[in-house]
Amino acid sequence: MDLSVKIGNLTLPSPIVAASCSLTIIPGSCAAFEKAGAGAIVMKSIFQEEILAESDGYEYFSPWQEQDYLDKYCDIISQIKKVCTIPVIASVSCINADGWPAYARQFQDAGADALELNVMSLENSLDYNYGDMERNHVEILKAVKAAVDIPVIIKVGNCLTNVVRLSASLYEAGAAAVVIFNKMCPVDINVEEVCYKMGQVMTGTTEIYNVMRWAALCSAGVPGLPVMASGGVCDGESLLKVLLSGAKVGQVCSPLYTQGANVIREMHEYLVSWMESHGYSSVSEFTGMLDASNREGATRFERIQFVKNISKAKSLKI
Repeated sequence: MDLSVKIGNLTLPSPIVAASCSLTIIPGSCAAFEKAGAGAIVMKSIFQEEILAESDGYEYFSPWQEQDYLDKYCDIISQIKKVCTIPVIASVSCINADGWPAYARQFQDAGADALELNVMSLENSLDYNYGDMERNHVEILKAVKAAVDIPVIIKVGNCLTNVVRLSASLYEAGAAAVVIFNKMCPVDINVEEVCYKMGQVMTGTTEIYNVMRWAALCSAGVPGLPVMASGGVCDGESLLKVLLSGAKVGQVCSPLYTQGANVIREMHEYLVSWMESHGYSSVSEFTGMLDASNREGATRFERIQFVKNISKAKSLKI
């Protein structure tokens, strides 16, 4: 049974990837994820703001403090590489290209097999020019690509006009894959104390619907660029769904906190069992089977389908 997938010049032994989180900078946890069947590890993101500023204000670190911070992250990369044989992907949460080429080179030298650039930005300024956010993604990618030889993966948000067009631009600029989607900090309101509070952090299975939509559209629109699904991949069935829709891999995060490495093992077993019962010997045989490569498939992901479904609904009695 061949579960391997290709991302750039990397071969992942499984389409199950441990996503960037606080657990993926613990060498022992990473080793457990690999043993359970993970195909790669995406390390916890190092944030641009953490390097450039104190957490309680924008007082810049001195050069030695900045390098000390980077050295600690590089040391963790080296530690994880000692206990894992699967690809280890360093993760960078960035807002612009400043400084990242030099940082990325250090991560590569420390042993990272690839880089995931998590471009987290929510444009809301009245001075914003349409297209600036998309151009920023491409500029960051080009700057980092010029400094490293390892694959560079871009993780994008869902607040974009056209994810397919951006994916095409990223592919042209040399991206090894695109991850859809990153997750902004959830905001909620405490109505009794009339103040903001943290929203539900853990991902639910309902998030998979939007991920499947864009995995299907992007994989069909830019077939040369692997799609990595992130959000709502919580069990074996949801993993299979993103693969069928066109994603090469599914990144799993929230279940790692609630179920540990065992969720990866269960996802692996579910996938193998499904493949056996449906007569598949390789993941590549069915990946993208339900993508948007034909018009009939594409309409399932467009608004017209909503209109069709509503038109079939019976009148409600009040």
